[in-house]
Amino acid sequence: MIIDAENLILGRMATVIAKQALQGEKIDVINVEKAVVTGKREEILARYNQKFDRGHAKDGPFFPRHPEKIVKRSIRGMIPYKQGKGKEAFKNIKCYIGIPKELEGKKAETIEKANVKNIKKTKHLTIKEISQQLGWRE
Repeated sequence: MIIDAENLILGRMATVIAKQALQGEKIDVINVEKAVVTGKREEILARYNQKFDRGHAKDGPFFPRHPEKIVKRSIRGMIPYKQGKGKEAFKNIKCYIGIPKELEGKKAETIEKANVKNIKKTKHLTIKEISQQLGWRE
């Protein structure tokens, strides 16, 4: 299953992906840098900066800067990844920035109930903007 994350709300998308992965399906998520987090810009950036600054540089916990790793970490939070079934499900999830060559030309699905156009809150920030704020360089 290939999911196009463009204009999808991160949390809603992650729950659907987690459920599918726990059922044994292999999932490729493309265009993860175009997924969105809803809310006020300042609050979103403050929350992600706080997660990133937590811990010690040598000991962790470590929070990713790359967009595909931020999305994968969000999906991991919805899977019991320390148990056997969760480890297997987490291995079946792949996230990509843009569309990789091996997936070009294949039909990508979208999750309609996770689309940002379906909600009244219009304030949102893309994962790419959050990553750049954390120090990610393309």
